[in-house]
Amino acid sequence: MEKHQYGFALSFSIVVSLGLASFLSCIAAELKRTKIKDIKLDGKLCYLPGSHAFGFGIAALVCLLIAQIIGNLIICMNSCSREKRNNCKTRRQRTASILLSISWLSFGIAVILMSVAISMSRSQPYGKGWLDGECYLVKDGAYIGSAILVLITIGSTLGSAITTKRKSQTDKDQKIHAQVG
Repeated sequence: MEKHQYGFALSFSIVVSLGLASFLSCIAAELKRTKIKDIKLDGKLCYLPGSHAFGFGIAALVCLLIAQIIGNLIICMNSCSREKRNNCKTRRQRTASILLSISWLSFGIAVILMSVAISMSRSQPYGKGWLDGECYLVKDGAYIGSAILVLITIGSTLGSAITTKRKSQTDKDQKIHAQVG
């Protein structure tokens, strides 16, 4: 039992660390994104150099993906055993499900927002651009919005994991009291 608690704490710490790394990478990408002053025009053609936001965005996306996978594995391990399925409390199960749904919804939106911003952060050569030969800039706050979504994703994933953990711990405590009494 103690091994399982240490495993939970370690996994929890890894998810928090990856979430923090993703959040900070989004903030760094916002600070390093291409600005309007970086656009070079040649008649109707434009050129936009690549920026460091591309690398920070990729790092944020990878950290978020790994954190989401590990967080969901924690939830599955806490809620998928046979004995826990038989003794689950519907209110906690509903709370965990709602938090998990919020987590996946915010994860999906964050991935889409980051992916588009990352692809715009690449170099846009003369005549090629990002879309239809035109240069596009990442809007102010796109990476900040992604950072907020990262916090929502990680927070709701961990909330769901804690809810399922408490449920399983409560079930174990009830069994111990039943055996003693």
